[in-house]
Amino acid sequence: MSLDVTPELLKTAQQGEIGDAEFVECIRTSLPYAWETIGGLVARLQVDGGDFADNLTPPPDERARGQLLRVLASDAMRGALERYFGVRLAFQNCHRVAVFPTADSAAYRTFVTAREQILNQSPELRDC
Repeated sequence: MSLDVTPELLKTAQQGEIGDAEFVECIRTSLPYAWETIGGLVARLQVDGGDFADNLTPPPDERARGQLLRVLASDAMRGALERYFGVRLAFQNCHRVAVFPTADSAAYRTFVTAREQILNQSPELRDC
């Protein structure tokens, strides 16, 4: 299961739409490693500036890796986090998360190319 959904949130969803604030809080509490990683990158981008901020450090364990995979593989979760943080997220391999101030930048368009994915490969990350 991707998220720890409270009975209250489940009931709200069964009755209709839920808001981003409720959904983001569910993500934050359910996937703390993913939340901290993405939030830290957003903070780094805000402080350091630049075209983007990315994470090059592999997660400490498979549980943490799974959190990143789940949050970035879900269109709903990814979209909610992008709106919450006001960034565009991109992902390579099993841990290279990047945050961009906008999807319209040359840096973003380059990062998401097949060429960049190929260049980011390494034997030690083959089975990550």
